[in-house]
Amino acid sequence: MKVALVHDYIKEYGGAEKVLEALHELFPDAPVFTSVYLPQFLGPHRERFADWDIRTSFLQKIPFKHKLISPFRLLSGSVFKSFDFSVFDVIISSSTGAYVPNLLNKKTSQLFCYCHTPPRYLYGYATARNWARNPWLRAGAHVANHFLRMQDFKASQNVDQYIANSEEVAIRIKKFYRKDAVVIYPPVDIPAPNRYLAEKNQDYFLAGGRLARAKHIDLIIRACVDLNKSLKVFGKSFAGYGEELKLLANSKIEFLGEVSDEEKWKLYKGAKAYLFASEDEDFGIMPVESMASGTPVIAHRSGGVKETVLENKTGIFFNDLSVESLIQAIKKFESRKFSEKECRSWAVKFSKDRFMKEIKKLIENRK
Repeated sequence: MKVALVHDYIKEYGGAEKVLEALHELFPDAPVFTSVYLPQFLGPHRERFADWDIRTSFLQKIPFKHKLISPFRLLSGSVFKSFDFSVFDVIISSSTGAYVPNLLNKKTSQLFCYCHTPPRYLYGYATARNWARNPWLRAGAHVANHFLRMQDFKASQNVDQYIANSEEVAIRIKKFYRKDAVVIYPPVDIPAPNRYLAEKNQDYFLAGGRLARAKHIDLIIRACVDLNKSLKVFGKSFAGYGEELKLLANSKIEFLGEVSDEEKWKLYKGAKAYLFASEDEDFGIMPVESMASGTPVIAHRSGGVKETVLENKTGIFFNDLSVESLIQAIKKFESRKFSEKECRSWAVKFSKDRFMKEIKKLIENRK
């Protein structure tokens, strides 16, 4: 069985890239087809992709391509049609909702799509860029998005089997594409209890990941400043958001930038709780990683995180995206005790081994 992997673009390392990495581990001989590959922006994660067979599109030759990731979505249909998949039996696309990778010529191959979400910018979900503030951009985007939605729906009908990363995303696939999806939760590394040595329950809260507007890290900082709580924030800033966050901080807010896996797990393990204010998150791998380290979560009640956090057992929810709502959740959290063992045992449900077995079974049992 010859397998090809498809990914929108490779410029940053997050939950979608973790899935791609696991798929590549499952099918190590599979080439990865992507629009552009920009390892210089991957920071400490650059070496993860160093020995892969990565095949890029004609966009790779365009100067300043790193600044054109968003405009490239207008060309993404043509980009993935340009690849030759005629020798493959199975194509697995890892679709982040940025581009339209499923609009490809699959020939006689079967196309499986691991869908992180239908494009958020097309269907009214919060995105990293606040383009709606600009009236000219807003008007142009509405026109462009109408045609992109038509293209996106056409691409969706090319898929033989959808795989959703959460029940939340399965509902979106049914709503926007009129297709059923199998839910296979993405892979989360579950470290051994004593793999990363760190003092448990140090006096800080933790937030981080991809520092983009839809993650509402600003709300978390405001709440911690108001409560005079220590907060560590890790991750790469997106679209200048990091500089805005620093203006909100006081001396008890520490920005760590991108960190290695070892540093990240130590941060999780040492934190009182992981704070997660993402809006309508598709799945949310960071809260699961936190629970895997034995650390509970305080999360906004929306999106996939409603499936991954057990209320009052592995974390606390807050209902409104407001400083006041988060402050009340933090106070509620501090009045209760959470079991490190229970957090870890629940997180095993989302392990990498489970993901690999479920994907392998689905592909091998294809019709």
